[in-house]
Amino acid sequence: MHIKFTTDKSDTPTPRIPTDCPVEGWLTFLGHRWNALLLWHLSLNSKRHGELITLLPGISSKVLTDRLATLVQRGIIKKTPLATFPRTVQYSLTKQGLEIVIILGNLETWSKKMKPVTVF
Repeated sequence: MHIKFTTDKSDTPTPRIPTDCPVEGWLTFLGHRWNALLLWHLSLNSKRHGELITLLPGISSKVLTDRLATLVQRGIIKKTPLATFPRTVQYSLTKQGLEIVIILGNLETWSKKMKPVTVF
């Protein structure tokens, strides 16, 4: 006896791109190794590049520069030139950055109440 299986196309899930879901996109962005840590440090007060290098052992200057540029481009942090010689800049949270930090704080509070989750 031969059984033939047929597949109804309506039962097949449509593949989606992760960026189709804004929550998933932001979780991926914030899950980058340095982004959440940068936001946390900047939530305490404004910092210069050199201060952030010291606070984030293991990050290279190039990676830090790239992460800061991405966060500035997304409007999460702002870059402010200082009236110093040599020229320096400081980084601080924007209103949107502060909103993300509040959300991350709420997520931290919630996660402390939950059982630990294993990431595969």
